[in-house]
Amino acid sequence: MLGPQEDAVRAYHQRSKHRLQRYAAGPETLDWDAQPDPFRRWAGAPLALLPLVADTLRTPWADLPGGVPSCPVNRSAIGALFELSFALTAWKQHGPDRWALRANPSSGNLHPTEAYLLAAGVTGLDDGLYHYAPREHALELRTPLAAGCGHGAPQLWIGLSSVQWREAWKYGERAFRYCQLDTGHALGALRYAAATLGWQARVVSGIGRTELAALLGLDREADFGGAEAEEPELLVQLGPVVPEPPALPRGWTTTAQWQGRANRLDARPMYRWPVIDEVAAATREPARRAAAEASPEPAGAPCLDTPLAPAGPSALPSPTLGTLPAATLIRQRRSAQHFDRRASMPIAAFLRIAAAVMPDAGLPWDAWPHPPRVHAVLYAHRVDGLAPGAYVLPRSGAGAKVLAEALQAGEPWQPVAEAPTGVPLARIAEHPALAGTLRTLSCHQAIASDACFAMSLLAEFEAPLASAPWRYRQLFQEAGLIGQVLYLQAEAEGFRGTGIGCYFDDAVHELLGLAGERLQVLYHFTVGMPLADARLGLEAPYADRAPIAAPDGSNHE
Repeated sequence: MLGPQEDAVRAYHQRSKHRLQRYAAGPETLDWDAQPDPFRRWAGAPLALLPLVADTLRTPWADLPGGVPSCPVNRSAIGALFELSFALTAWKQHGPDRWALRANPSSGNLHPTEAYLLAAGVTGLDDGLYHYAPREHALELRTPLAAGCGHGAPQLWIGLSSVQWREAWKYGERAFRYCQLDTGHALGALRYAAATLGWQARVVSGIGRTELAALLGLDREADFGGAEAEEPELLVQLGPVVPEPPALPRGWTTTAQWQGRANRLDARPMYRWPVIDEVAAATREPARRAAAEASPEPAGAPCLDTPLAPAGPSALPSPTLGTLPAATLIRQRRSAQHFDRRASMPIAAFLRIAAAVMPDAGLPWDAWPHPPRVHAVLYAHRVDGLAPGAYVLPRSGAGAKVLAEALQAGEPWQPVAEAPTGVPLARIAEHPALAGTLRTLSCHQAIASDACFAMSLLAEFEAPLASAPWRYRQLFQEAGLIGQVLYLQAEAEGFRGTGIGCYFDDAVHELLGLAGERLQVLYHFTVGMPLADARLGLEAPYADRAPIAAPDGSNHE
Protein backbone atom coordinates (compact mmCIF):
# COMPACT_ATOMS: atom_id res chain seq x y z
CA MET A 1 0.00 0.00 0.00
CA LEU A 2 1.36 3.41 -0.98
CA GLY A 3 1.97 6.09 1.63
CA PRO A 4 0.42 9.52 1.05
CA GLN A 5 3.73 11.09 -0.04
CA GLU A 6 4.61 8.31 -2.47
CA ASP A 7 1.07 8.41 -3.79
CA ALA A 8 1.38 12.18 -4.35
CA VAL A 9 4.66 11.71 -6.21
CA ARG A 10 3.30 9.02 -8.51
CA ALA A 11 0.16 11.06 -9.15
CA TYR A 12 2.24 14.11 -10.03
CA HIS A 13 4.46 12.11 -12.36
CA GLN A 14 1.46 10.80 -14.27
CA ARG A 15 -0.24 14.19 -14.29
CA SER A 16 2.84 15.99 -15.61
CA LYS A 17 3.40 13.64 -18.55
CA HIS A 18 3.17 14.96 -22.08
CA ARG A 19 1.00 12.77 -24.29
CA LEU A 20 0.52 12.61 -28.04
CA GLN A 21 -3.08 13.73 -27.51
CA ARG A 22 -2.29 16.60 -25.13
CA TYR A 23 0.51 18.32 -23.28
CA ALA A 24 0.75 18.59 -19.50
CA ALA A 25 -1.07 21.60 -18.08
CA GLY A 26 0.71 24.88 -18.75
CA PRO A 27 0.04 28.52 -19.56
CA GLU A 28 -2.10 29.18 -22.60
CA THR A 29 -0.04 32.22 -23.56
CA LEU A 30 3.31 33.81 -22.71
CA ASP A 31 4.20 37.48 -22.49
CA TRP A 32 7.98 37.48 -22.89
CA ASP A 33 8.11 41.11 -21.80
CA ALA A 34 6.74 39.93 -18.45
CA GLN A 35 9.22 37.10 -17.94
CA PRO A 36 10.30 36.75 -14.30
CA ASP A 37 13.54 38.48 -13.42
CA PRO A 38 16.32 35.90 -13.98
CA PHE A 39 18.49 37.52 -11.30
CA ARG A 40 17.72 37.26 -7.59
CA ARG A 41 19.19 40.01 -5.42
CA TRP A 42 19.07 40.61 -1.68
CA ALA A 43 18.48 44.33 -1.28
CA GLY A 44 20.42 45.73 1.65
CA ALA A 45 22.98 42.91 1.79
CA PRO A 46 26.60 44.08 1.32
CA LEU A 47 27.88 43.25 -2.18
CA ALA A 48 31.49 42.16 -2.77
CA LEU A 49 32.76 41.75 -6.34
CA LEU A 50 34.66 38.57 -7.15
CA PRO A 51 37.73 38.58 -9.41
CA LEU A 52 37.50 37.26 -12.97
CA VAL A 53 40.34 34.77 -13.21
CA ALA A 54 39.21 31.89 -15.42
CA ASP A 55 41.45 32.99 -18.29
CA THR A 56 44.46 32.29 -16.09
CA LEU A 57 43.53 28.61 -15.68
CA ARG A 58 45.36 26.81 -18.50
CA THR A 59 44.95 23.15 -17.51
CA PRO A 60 43.78 21.17 -20.58
CA TRP A 61 40.40 19.51 -20.45
CA ALA A 62 41.98 16.07 -20.88
CA ASP A 63 44.05 16.55 -17.71
CA LEU A 64 41.05 16.84 -15.39
CA PRO A 65 41.00 15.95 -12.60
CA GLY A 66 44.31 14.31 -11.74
CA GLY A 67 46.64 16.71 -13.55
CA VAL A 68 45.71 19.80 -11.54
CA PRO A 69 47.59 20.89 -8.39
CA SER A 70 45.31 22.17 -5.63
CA CYS A 71 44.88 25.94 -5.54
CA PRO A 72 44.89 27.68 -2.17
CA VAL A 73 41.49 28.50 -0.74
CA ASN A 74 41.36 32.24 -1.28
CA ARG A 75 39.11 34.90 -2.76
CA SER A 76 40.51 34.44 -6.28
CA ALA A 77 39.82 30.71 -6.17
CA ILE A 78 36.24 31.40 -5.08
CA GLY A 79 35.94 33.79 -8.02
CA ALA A 80 37.14 31.10 -10.42
CA LEU A 81 34.83 28.51 -8.87
CA PHE A 82 31.74 30.63 -9.49
CA GLU A 83 32.96 31.96 -12.84
CA LEU A 84 33.09 28.39 -14.17
CA SER A 85 29.88 27.13 -12.59
CA PHE A 86 27.18 29.82 -12.26
CA ALA A 87 28.53 32.99 -13.88
CA LEU A 88 27.47 34.56 -17.16
CA THR A 89 29.39 33.30 -20.17
CA ALA A 90 27.98 35.67 -22.83
CA TRP A 91 25.19 38.05 -23.75
CA LYS A 92 23.19 37.30 -26.88
CA GLN A 93 21.17 39.87 -28.78
CA HIS A 94 18.60 39.73 -31.55
CA GLY A 95 17.11 43.07 -32.48
CA PRO A 96 15.93 44.77 -29.28
CA ASP A 97 16.07 41.52 -27.25
CA ARG A 98 19.13 40.79 -25.12
CA TRP A 99 19.62 37.82 -22.81
CA ALA A 100 22.41 36.22 -20.80
CA LEU A 101 23.95 32.76 -21.10
CA ARG A 102 25.47 31.03 -18.10
CA ALA A 103 28.00 28.31 -17.36
CA ASN A 104 25.27 26.05 -15.95
CA PRO A 105 22.60 24.87 -18.42
CA SER A 106 18.94 25.51 -17.74
CA SER A 107 15.61 24.45 -19.20
CA GLY A 108 14.45 27.27 -21.43
CA ASN A 109 17.38 29.41 -20.16
CA LEU A 110 15.12 30.32 -17.23
CA HIS A 111 17.63 29.45 -14.48
CA PRO A 112 15.66 28.50 -11.38
CA THR A 113 18.85 27.49 -9.50
CA GLU A 114 20.32 29.85 -6.90
CA ALA A 115 23.69 29.28 -5.21
CA TYR A 116 24.76 30.11 -1.66
CA LEU A 117 28.30 29.97 -0.26
CA LEU A 118 29.08 29.08 3.35
CA ALA A 119 32.72 29.99 3.94
CA ALA A 120 35.09 30.06 6.89
CA GLY A 121 38.85 30.58 6.89
CA VAL A 122 39.01 31.74 3.26
CA THR A 123 41.87 34.17 2.65
CA GLY A 124 40.49 37.56 1.60
CA LEU A 125 36.85 36.75 2.44
CA ASP A 126 35.00 37.32 5.69
CA ASP A 127 33.45 34.23 7.25
CA GLY A 128 29.77 34.00 6.50
CA LEU A 129 26.85 32.89 4.34
CA TYR A 130 26.73 34.54 0.90
CA HIS A 131 24.36 34.55 -2.04
CA TYR A 132 26.00 34.50 -5.46
CA ALA A 133 24.83 37.25 -7.83
CA PRO A 134 25.77 36.10 -11.37
CA ARG A 135 24.99 39.33 -13.24
CA GLU A 136 27.55 41.17 -11.09
CA HIS A 137 29.81 38.14 -10.44
CA ALA A 138 29.66 39.07 -6.79
CA LEU A 139 28.76 37.77 -3.36
CA GLU A 140 25.98 39.22 -1.20
CA LEU A 141 26.62 38.74 2.53
CA ARG A 142 23.44 37.35 4.04
CA THR A 143 24.91 36.79 7.49
CA PRO A 144 28.37 36.83 9.05
CA LEU A 145 29.50 33.67 10.75
CA ALA A 146 28.98 33.68 14.49
CA ALA A 147 32.19 33.84 16.51
CA GLY A 148 33.69 30.46 17.27
CA CYS A 149 31.87 28.55 14.52
CA GLY A 150 34.94 28.16 12.29
CA HIS A 151 37.70 25.67 13.01
CA GLY A 152 40.79 27.41 11.63
CA ALA A 153 41.27 25.46 8.40
CA PRO A 154 39.29 26.70 5.36
CA GLN A 155 35.78 25.30 5.14
CA LEU A 156 33.49 25.60 2.12
CA TRP A 157 29.97 24.50 1.30
CA ILE A 158 27.69 25.57 -1.53
CA GLY A 159 23.94 25.22 -1.11
CA LEU A 160 21.61 25.04 -4.10
CA SER A 161 17.96 26.09 -4.17
CA SER A 162 15.25 26.43 -6.81
CA VAL A 163 12.97 29.37 -7.58
CA GLN A 164 10.26 27.13 -8.97
CA TRP A 165 8.18 29.96 -10.38
CA ARG A 166 10.87 30.78 -12.96
CA GLU A 167 10.19 27.43 -14.66
CA ALA A 168 6.48 27.28 -13.88
CA TRP A 169 5.95 30.65 -15.59
CA LYS A 170 6.65 28.96 -18.94
CA TYR A 171 6.21 25.24 -18.36
CA GLY A 172 3.33 24.98 -15.92
CA GLU A 173 2.93 21.76 -13.96
CA ARG A 174 5.94 20.03 -15.54
CA ALA A 175 8.23 22.69 -14.07
CA PHE A 176 9.14 20.74 -10.93
CA ARG A 177 10.83 18.14 -13.14
CA TYR A 178 12.88 20.84 -14.85
CA CYS A 179 13.98 22.40 -11.57
CA GLN A 180 15.40 19.03 -10.54
CA LEU A 181 17.13 18.51 -13.88
CA ASP A 182 18.66 21.95 -13.50
CA THR A 183 19.86 21.09 -10.00
CA GLY A 184 21.70 18.14 -11.55
CA HIS A 185 23.13 20.41 -14.26
CA ALA A 186 24.28 22.83 -11.57
CA LEU A 187 25.93 20.10 -9.51
CA GLY A 188 27.84 18.95 -12.57
CA ALA A 189 28.92 22.50 -13.39
CA LEU A 190 30.13 22.94 -9.81
CA ARG A 191 32.10 19.68 -9.80
CA TYR A 192 33.88 20.45 -13.07
CA ALA A 193 34.67 23.98 -11.86
CA ALA A 194 36.15 22.60 -8.64
CA ALA A 195 38.30 20.19 -10.67
CA THR A 196 39.95 23.08 -12.54
CA LEU A 197 41.21 24.25 -9.12
CA GLY A 198 42.39 20.79 -8.09
CA TRP A 199 39.56 20.60 -5.54
CA GLN A 200 37.12 17.89 -4.58
CA ALA A 201 33.35 18.30 -4.23
CA ARG A 202 30.82 15.97 -2.64
CA VAL A 203 27.10 16.17 -1.96
CA VAL A 204 26.29 16.06 1.73
CA SER A 205 23.94 13.10 1.99
CA GLY A 206 21.20 12.88 4.56
CA ILE A 207 20.64 16.56 5.41
CA GLY A 208 16.93 17.25 5.79
CA ARG A 209 15.00 19.97 4.04
CA THR A 210 14.24 21.82 7.29
CA GLU A 211 17.88 21.86 8.33
CA LEU A 212 19.08 22.98 4.90
CA ALA A 213 16.47 25.74 4.69
CA ALA A 214 17.57 27.09 8.08
CA LEU A 215 21.25 26.87 7.12
CA LEU A 216 20.70 28.90 3.92
CA GLY A 217 18.21 31.34 5.45
CA LEU A 218 15.44 30.15 3.14
CA ASP A 219 12.98 29.65 5.99
CA ARG A 220 13.02 33.34 6.93
CA GLU A 221 9.64 34.40 5.58
CA ALA A 222 10.11 38.01 6.65
CA ASP A 223 13.20 38.27 4.43
CA PHE A 224 11.15 37.20 1.42
CA GLY A 225 8.00 39.23 2.06
CA GLY A 226 6.01 38.97 -1.15
CA ALA A 227 8.98 37.63 -3.15
CA GLU A 228 8.99 34.15 -4.64
CA ALA A 229 10.18 31.45 -2.25
CA GLU A 230 13.20 29.24 -2.84
CA GLU A 231 13.09 25.48 -2.38
CA PRO A 232 16.26 23.99 -0.80
CA GLU A 233 17.83 21.27 -2.95
CA LEU A 234 21.41 20.23 -2.19
CA LEU A 235 24.42 21.01 -0.01
CA VAL A 236 27.90 20.38 -1.45
CA GLN A 237 31.18 20.45 0.46
CA LEU A 238 34.25 21.59 -1.49
CA GLY A 239 37.95 22.08 -1.00
CA PRO A 240 41.38 20.60 -1.72
CA VAL A 241 40.39 17.60 0.40
CA VAL A 242 36.79 16.71 1.30
CA PRO A 243 36.18 13.98 3.89
CA GLU A 244 34.14 10.91 3.06
CA PRO A 245 31.38 11.21 4.00
CA PRO A 246 31.38 15.01 3.78
CA ALA A 247 30.73 16.98 6.93
CA LEU A 248 27.75 19.07 7.94
CA PRO A 249 28.31 22.66 9.08
CA ARG A 250 27.03 23.03 12.63
CA GLY A 251 25.88 26.07 14.60
CA TRP A 252 26.18 28.55 11.74
CA THR A 253 22.89 30.35 12.24
CA THR A 254 22.32 30.33 15.98
CA THR A 255 23.61 33.89 16.60
CA ALA A 256 23.56 35.14 13.01
CA GLN A 257 22.78 38.73 12.01
CA TRP A 258 20.72 38.49 8.83
CA GLN A 259 20.92 41.13 6.10
CA GLY A 260 18.98 41.72 2.91
CA ARG A 261 15.48 41.33 1.50
CA ALA A 262 14.69 39.22 -1.57
CA ASN A 263 13.58 41.02 -4.72
CA ARG A 264 10.24 40.21 -6.33
CA LEU A 265 10.81 38.41 -9.64
CA ASP A 266 7.30 38.55 -11.12
CA ALA A 267 5.02 41.33 -9.98
CA ARG A 268 1.93 40.03 -11.81
CA PRO A 269 1.87 36.23 -12.13
CA MET A 270 -0.99 35.14 -14.37
CA TYR A 271 -1.25 31.47 -13.31
CA ARG A 272 -0.96 29.29 -10.25
CA TRP A 273 0.15 25.66 -10.26
CA PRO A 274 -0.53 24.30 -6.74
CA VAL A 275 0.49 20.75 -7.70
CA ILE A 276 4.12 21.95 -7.80
CA ASP A 277 3.96 22.91 -4.14
CA GLU A 278 2.30 19.57 -3.40
CA VAL A 279 5.01 17.46 -5.05
CA ALA A 280 7.73 19.65 -3.52
CA ALA A 281 6.30 18.96 -0.06
CA ALA A 282 5.95 15.24 -0.79
CA THR A 283 9.60 14.91 -1.89
CA ARG A 284 11.31 16.81 0.93
CA GLU A 285 13.94 14.63 2.55
CA PRO A 286 13.71 14.18 6.33
CA ALA A 287 16.76 14.80 8.49
CA ARG A 288 18.79 11.63 8.75
CA ARG A 289 22.31 10.27 8.43
CA ALA A 290 21.99 7.21 6.23
CA ALA A 291 25.51 5.84 5.91
CA ALA A 292 24.37 2.91 3.81
CA GLU A 293 22.79 5.14 1.17
CA ALA A 294 25.68 7.60 1.27
CA SER A 295 28.01 4.84 0.03
CA PRO A 296 27.34 4.23 -3.68
CA GLU A 297 27.42 0.83 -5.31
CA PRO A 298 30.76 -0.12 -6.90
CA ALA A 299 30.30 1.53 -10.26
CA GLY A 300 32.48 -0.43 -12.61
CA ALA A 301 32.73 -4.01 -11.41
CA PRO A 302 29.03 -4.97 -11.48
CA CYS A 303 28.79 -4.01 -15.15
CA LEU A 304 31.90 -6.04 -16.00
CA ASP A 305 30.34 -9.14 -14.49
CA THR A 306 27.34 -9.04 -16.82
CA PRO A 307 27.24 -10.72 -20.26
CA LEU A 308 26.57 -7.29 -21.78
CA ALA A 309 30.16 -6.11 -21.24
CA PRO A 310 32.00 -6.40 -24.60
CA ALA A 311 35.60 -7.54 -24.82
CA GLY A 312 36.64 -4.24 -26.36
CA PRO A 313 39.68 -2.00 -26.01
CA SER A 314 40.76 -1.01 -22.51
CA ALA A 315 40.99 2.70 -23.33
CA LEU A 316 40.09 5.29 -25.94
CA PRO A 317 42.20 8.16 -27.31
CA SER A 318 41.88 11.63 -25.80
CA PRO A 319 38.94 13.82 -26.85
CA THR A 320 39.26 15.76 -30.10
CA LEU A 321 39.62 19.10 -28.26
CA GLY A 322 41.24 17.64 -25.16
CA THR A 323 44.15 20.09 -25.32
CA LEU A 324 41.79 23.07 -25.02
CA PRO A 325 41.94 24.68 -21.56
CA ALA A 326 39.13 23.28 -19.43
CA ALA A 327 38.11 26.81 -18.39
CA THR A 328 37.70 27.77 -22.05
CA LEU A 329 35.70 24.67 -22.94
CA ILE A 330 33.39 25.11 -19.94
CA ARG A 331 32.62 28.73 -20.87
CA GLN A 332 32.00 27.99 -24.54
CA ARG A 333 29.30 25.45 -23.72
CA ARG A 334 26.00 26.29 -25.35
CA SER A 335 22.74 24.50 -26.07
CA ALA A 336 22.51 23.91 -29.81
CA GLN A 337 19.39 25.31 -31.44
CA HIS A 338 19.84 23.67 -34.83
CA PHE A 339 21.96 20.76 -36.08
CA ASP A 340 23.51 20.00 -39.47
CA ARG A 341 21.50 16.98 -40.58
CA ARG A 342 24.29 15.94 -42.96
CA ALA A 343 27.00 15.73 -40.30
CA SER A 344 28.18 12.43 -38.84
CA MET A 345 30.20 11.54 -35.75
CA PRO A 346 33.23 9.24 -35.62
CA ILE A 347 32.55 6.13 -33.55
CA ALA A 348 35.56 6.91 -31.32
CA ALA A 349 34.00 10.22 -30.31
CA PHE A 350 30.64 8.54 -29.72
CA LEU A 351 32.23 5.92 -27.47
CA ARG A 352 34.20 8.50 -25.49
CA ILE A 353 30.96 10.34 -24.78
CA ALA A 354 29.28 7.08 -23.76
CA ALA A 355 32.20 6.21 -21.47
CA ALA A 356 31.98 9.60 -19.75
CA VAL A 357 28.46 8.94 -18.43
CA MET A 358 29.52 5.75 -16.64
CA PRO A 359 29.76 6.09 -12.84
CA ASP A 360 33.40 4.97 -12.75
CA ALA A 361 34.48 7.69 -15.19
CA GLY A 362 35.69 9.97 -12.36
CA LEU A 363 34.29 13.44 -12.91
CA PRO A 364 31.64 14.39 -11.91
CA TRP A 365 30.50 11.09 -10.41
CA ASP A 366 32.77 11.32 -7.38
CA ALA A 367 30.46 14.11 -6.17
CA TRP A 368 27.28 11.99 -6.30
CA PRO A 369 26.64 9.86 -3.18
CA HIS A 370 23.79 7.69 -4.47
CA PRO A 371 23.77 4.40 -6.41
CA PRO A 372 23.35 4.84 -10.19
CA ARG A 373 19.68 4.45 -11.00
CA VAL A 374 19.45 6.24 -14.36
CA HIS A 375 20.46 4.45 -17.57
CA ALA A 376 20.71 5.39 -21.22
CA VAL A 377 19.07 4.28 -24.44
CA LEU A 378 20.98 5.83 -27.34
CA TYR A 379 19.56 6.28 -30.81
CA ALA A 380 22.39 6.38 -33.36
CA HIS A 381 21.33 8.35 -36.42
CA ARG A 382 24.67 9.07 -38.10
CA VAL A 383 27.64 7.55 -36.27
CA ASP A 384 30.38 6.32 -38.58
CA GLY A 385 30.94 2.61 -38.12
CA LEU A 386 27.75 2.05 -36.11
CA ALA A 387 24.52 0.76 -37.61
CA PRO A 388 21.59 3.17 -37.16
CA GLY A 389 19.29 2.01 -34.41
CA ALA A 390 18.73 1.85 -30.68
CA TYR A 391 21.45 0.92 -28.17
CA VAL A 392 21.26 0.35 -24.43
CA LEU A 393 23.88 1.48 -21.91
CA PRO A 394 23.26 0.18 -18.37
CA ARG A 395 25.15 2.19 -15.73
CA SER A 396 25.20 -0.52 -13.06
CA GLY A 397 24.99 -4.27 -12.77
CA ALA A 398 21.61 -4.04 -11.08
CA GLY A 399 20.42 -1.71 -13.81
CA ALA A 400 21.57 -4.15 -16.50
CA LYS A 401 19.30 -6.81 -15.03
CA VAL A 402 16.33 -4.45 -14.79
CA LEU A 403 16.82 -3.28 -18.38
CA ALA A 404 17.25 -6.83 -19.70
CA GLU A 405 13.96 -7.84 -18.07
CA ALA A 406 12.00 -4.71 -18.99
CA LEU A 407 13.07 -3.76 -22.52
CA GLN A 408 11.24 -5.70 -25.18
CA ALA A 409 12.46 -4.24 -28.45
CA GLY A 410 12.14 -7.59 -30.22
CA GLU A 411 15.77 -8.45 -31.06
CA PRO A 412 18.57 -10.14 -29.07
CA TRP A 413 21.00 -7.63 -27.64
CA GLN A 414 24.23 -7.34 -29.61
CA PRO A 415 27.27 -6.02 -27.69
CA VAL A 416 29.21 -3.32 -29.55
CA ALA A 417 32.65 -4.84 -30.09
CA GLU A 418 34.39 -1.45 -30.32
CA ALA A 419 33.16 -0.30 -26.91
CA PRO A 420 35.92 -0.13 -24.28
CA THR A 421 35.97 -2.29 -21.19
CA GLY A 422 33.49 -0.99 -18.62
CA VAL A 423 31.12 0.46 -21.24
CA PRO A 424 28.49 -2.30 -21.74
CA LEU A 425 26.92 -0.80 -24.85
CA ALA A 426 24.66 -3.15 -26.78
CA ARG A 427 22.36 -2.79 -29.78
CA ILE A 428 18.76 -3.62 -29.04
CA ALA A 429 17.25 -2.76 -32.45
CA GLU A 430 18.64 -1.86 -35.86
CA HIS A 431 16.42 0.80 -37.41
CA PRO A 432 17.59 3.04 -40.29
CA ALA A 433 14.55 5.35 -40.04
CA LEU A 434 14.51 5.95 -36.28
CA ALA A 435 15.37 9.66 -36.56
CA GLY A 436 11.88 10.63 -37.69
CA THR A 437 10.34 8.68 -34.84
CA LEU A 438 12.57 10.46 -32.31
CA ARG A 439 11.53 13.81 -33.73
CA THR A 440 7.88 12.93 -33.19
CA LEU A 441 8.46 11.58 -29.69
CA SER A 442 10.49 14.66 -28.69
CA CYS A 443 7.52 16.98 -29.18
CA HIS A 444 8.12 17.20 -32.94
CA GLN A 445 11.48 18.97 -32.48
CA ALA A 446 13.94 18.74 -35.38
CA ILE A 447 16.95 18.71 -33.05
CA ALA A 448 16.01 15.12 -32.11
CA SER A 449 16.25 13.89 -35.71
CA ASP A 450 18.99 16.18 -37.09
CA ALA A 451 21.48 15.26 -34.35
CA CYS A 452 24.13 12.59 -34.84
CA PHE A 453 22.58 10.71 -31.95
CA ALA A 454 19.79 11.14 -29.41
CA MET A 455 19.32 9.64 -25.98
CA SER A 456 16.52 8.69 -23.60
CA LEU A 457 17.49 8.59 -19.93
CA LEU A 458 15.51 5.87 -18.17
CA ALA A 459 15.28 5.72 -14.40
CA GLU A 460 14.65 2.76 -12.15
CA PHE A 461 11.46 4.32 -10.88
CA GLU A 462 9.20 2.01 -8.95
CA ALA A 463 11.65 0.40 -6.53
CA PRO A 464 13.62 3.51 -5.44
CA LEU A 465 10.46 5.43 -4.56
CA ALA A 466 9.14 2.74 -2.24
CA SER A 467 9.20 4.31 1.24
CA ALA A 468 11.56 7.05 0.00
CA PRO A 469 9.58 9.57 -2.09
CA TRP A 470 12.41 12.14 -1.86
CA ARG A 471 14.33 9.94 -4.31
CA TYR A 472 12.06 11.37 -7.01
CA ARG A 473 14.23 14.47 -6.85
CA GLN A 474 17.40 12.38 -6.86
CA LEU A 475 16.38 10.57 -10.05
CA PHE A 476 15.89 13.80 -11.99
CA GLN A 477 19.03 15.30 -10.48
CA GLU A 478 21.03 12.26 -11.60
CA ALA A 479 19.57 12.65 -15.09
CA GLY A 480 20.56 16.33 -15.09
CA LEU A 481 24.06 15.40 -13.94
CA ILE A 482 24.33 13.03 -16.91
CA GLY A 483 23.11 15.90 -19.08
CA GLN A 484 25.95 18.16 -17.93
CA VAL A 485 28.45 15.42 -18.74
CA LEU A 486 26.97 15.16 -22.22
CA TYR A 487 27.08 18.93 -22.72
CA LEU A 488 30.78 19.20 -21.89
CA GLN A 489 31.90 15.95 -23.52
CA ALA A 490 30.14 16.99 -26.73
CA GLU A 491 32.09 20.27 -26.67
CA ALA A 492 35.32 18.35 -26.06
CA GLU A 493 34.65 16.33 -29.22
CA GLY A 494 33.92 19.38 -31.36
CA PHE A 495 30.15 18.82 -31.32
CA ARG A 496 27.35 20.35 -29.25
CA GLY A 497 24.54 19.05 -27.08
CA THR A 498 20.98 20.02 -26.27
CA GLY A 499 18.81 18.76 -23.46
CA ILE A 500 15.17 18.08 -24.32
CA GLY A 501 12.66 18.14 -21.48
CA CYS A 502 9.69 17.98 -23.83
CA TYR A 503 8.89 14.44 -24.96
CA PHE A 504 5.81 12.22 -24.98
CA ASP A 505 6.54 10.05 -21.96
CA ASP A 506 4.39 6.99 -22.53
CA ALA A 507 4.94 7.02 -26.30
CA VAL A 508 8.67 6.61 -25.59
CA HIS A 509 7.85 3.76 -23.23
CA GLU A 510 5.73 2.14 -25.93
CA LEU A 511 8.57 2.43 -28.45
CA LEU A 512 10.86 0.58 -26.04
CA GLY A 513 8.27 -2.02 -25.04
CA LEU A 514 8.08 -0.80 -21.43
CA ALA A 515 5.02 -1.53 -19.33
CA GLY A 516 4.14 -0.29 -15.86
CA GLU A 517 6.33 2.07 -13.84
CA ARG A 518 9.40 -0.06 -13.25
CA LEU A 519 11.31 2.20 -15.65
CA GLN A 520 10.36 5.76 -16.62
CA VAL A 521 11.94 8.18 -19.07
CA LEU A 522 13.09 11.39 -17.35
CA TYR A 523 15.11 13.31 -19.95
CA HIS A 524 16.01 13.38 -23.63
CA PHE A 525 19.33 14.61 -24.96
CA THR A 526 20.81 15.09 -28.43
CA VAL A 527 24.35 15.65 -29.72
CA GLY A 528 25.28 16.85 -33.19
CA MET A 529 27.10 19.44 -35.26
CA PRO A 530 25.60 22.86 -34.49
CA LEU A 531 24.52 25.42 -37.08
CA ALA A 532 25.28 29.02 -36.15
CA ASP A 533 22.56 31.65 -36.34
CA ALA A 534 24.11 34.67 -38.03
CA ARG A 535 21.25 36.89 -36.86
CA LEU A 536 22.42 36.74 -33.25
CA GLY A 537 24.94 39.13 -31.80
CA LEU A 538 27.35 37.93 -29.10
CA GLU A 539 28.90 40.04 -26.36
CA ALA A 540 31.38 39.31 -23.58
CA PRO A 541 29.69 38.71 -20.20
CA TYR A 542 31.64 41.22 -18.09
CA ALA A 543 33.05 43.57 -20.70
CA ASP A 544 33.35 46.44 -18.21
CA ARG A 545 35.61 44.45 -15.88
CA ALA A 546 39.16 43.11 -16.13
CA PRO A 547 40.87 40.03 -14.67
CA ILE A 548 42.40 40.75 -11.25
CA ALA A 549 44.42 37.84 -9.88
CA ALA A 550 44.96 34.15 -10.41
CA PRO A 551 43.83 31.67 -7.73
CA ASP A 552 47.48 31.18 -6.69
CA GLY A 553 47.60 34.87 -5.76
CA SER A 554 49.80 36.03 -8.64
CA ASN A 555 48.72 39.01 -10.74
CA HIS A 556 47.70 38.70 -14.37
CA GLU A 557 46.77 41.34 -16.89
